[in-house]
Amino acid sequence: MFKYDNLANQITFSVHCFSMRILSPRFYIYRTIVLLFVIILFFAGKCNRGYRKVVAENEKKAAEAAFTKNLINKIKGIKYTEVKRTFDNGLSFSPVGYQLVPEWRISFPSGDSVNIYSPKKGRFLNAPVVFDHDSIFNVAWAWLKLKYIKKDSIQFMVLHVSDNVIHDEKTHVYMTFYTNDYIQNVLHTDTVQLRRPTRRDTQYIKQKTLLAARIPDSAFAGTSPAVLKPKSPLISVKKKTVPPEDVNGGMVYDDYLSPTYDIVIHHAYEDFSYSYTAFVDDKGTMAFRKSSTFTYPEFRESSIAAMKGITDGYLKLYLDVTPGKTLGIPHRSIIFLNVVGYRR
Repeated sequence: MFKYDNLANQITFSVHCFSMRILSPRFYIYRTIVLLFVIILFFAGKCNRGYRKVVAENEKKAAEAAFTKNLINKIKGIKYTEVKRTFDNGLSFSPVGYQLVPEWRISFPSGDSVNIYSPKKGRFLNAPVVFDHDSIFNVAWAWLKLKYIKKDSIQFMVLHVSDNVIHDEKTHVYMTFYTNDYIQNVLHTDTVQLRRPTRRDTQYIKQKTLLAARIPDSAFAGTSPAVLKPKSPLISVKKKTVPPEDVNGGMVYDDYLSPTYDIVIHHAYEDFSYSYTAFVDDKGTMAFRKSSTFTYPEFRESSIAAMKGITDGYLKLYLDVTPGKTLGIPHRSIIFLNVVGYRR
């Protein structure tokens, strides 16, 4: 009996192996079809999930834009005045001396437009408002993120956007607005007082002034740049200026950051033309800093010597120099000079 069962098992096993050899090509084809079907289902599901994700993100953005627009609608018609513009650290001055100045006056006549006052034109200009996601919207020329809306104030953060991509800068700028009613009837003051630099701003400028007095390269731009006044008819000075923009959305371009002067000297020892930068200290003393003129290496030393000579000779002799100031505090600053000399 034992032998029979063992033989039967061997026969059954042999038949099974024979059947597998016969069916293996068909089984391979079947397995391949199933595998392809599974792969197609996998990628179809993945694509579908990707599509659903895009749809969900678009729906989220639309909902956020609608929410922000609804907030703006709640303050429709209320007049606001910007009272403070600061960096992350709460200061209105940057390390190079750039000062943030609050200047906007706005109101939202509707949920998709804003009125902004133009100091140059002396009237309000209407501009469209374009809403995006996450409380972000475009007001005429600037991308802003709404930080909060309170009963009497609102605050925005200025965003840096290019090609529809938000660039998260290391330093942010914040704009704070009060309602005109709150300024007049609650605070009982005016925007001139509210916009005055803070005590922290003053202490910051004093510290930078002391540092610049010890280390010339720590010089920074004065919001009131140095004044160069001729003391002789043999010299003329013209300061370059940039016409102010109508409305600049917080991106103020002020020529005090790089005050440039075109200087012409007559009856010079020879004809020359140089461009360079110079220091003006808190006493109004001018000193050569660095050449801005391309010079071949073999002429570099002689050119620098000539520019130092022009500064220490002609400019100190012919000019009355008033130092640059910030918050009324004189300090060392940098000026840009284009100096031309004529022998006749």
